Amino acid sequence: MLERFRQFWSNVWAPLGDLLLRLGVKPDWVTWVGTIGVSAGALWFFPRGQFFVGVLVITAFVFSDIIDGYMARKSGQSSKWGAFLDSSLDRVADAAIFAGLVIYYSRDGAETDLGGADLYLALSLACLVLGNLTSYTRARAEGLGMTAKGGIAERADRLVAILVMTGLSGLFDAPFLREITLWALAVASGITVAQRMLIVRKQAVIKPEL
Repeated sequence: MLERFRQFWSNVWAPLGDLLLRLGVKPDWVTWVGTIGVSAGALWFFPRGQFFVGVLVITAFVFSDIIDGYMARKSGQSSKWGAFLDSSLDRVADAAIFAGLVIYYSRDGAETDLGGADLYLALSLACLVLGNLTSYTRARAEGLGMTAKGGIAERADRLVAILVMTGLSGLFDAPFLREITLWALAVASGITVAQRMLIVRKQAVIKPEL
């Protein structure tokens, strides 16, 4: 759903992308810096319960995922390697966000409103695993010559939901906002995986040689 806004954000960040290109910065460098920034922000601040600050830091680096793509297209540096690197490091950044929550809920003193910390540790882990599985199903399908795009919770939707609600939970000291979101994302991610598997099955039945 949120992918439709990608062009809007590309236009917003285009001036910065143009500046970086003039300075000789490579798109791959931006990809690496963004991933390191997101991962460091999530793994440093989230385990300490500093959710609002953590989300601010993560957000500052999240848009690198749009900037690097714009830079690659504008400079003619788009390549299979760049696409592979970007997709692979996206998975690292996404995993780091939920890993930060897993570590937080594994520690003594984790604050919860709607159940025990162990429950939300499990849900955070489920979101981490199912999020990566969602991406894997699409990649595997494409490797077999099919498509598996779609579902109720694509990457951008999951990322925005967890960051916004985690940030608000820290700002207003309202853990239930983060907890409700973890429940919703765990369920939605599971449904998305099932939807993509059904999409692939339909194509495989039509073309059994695949």
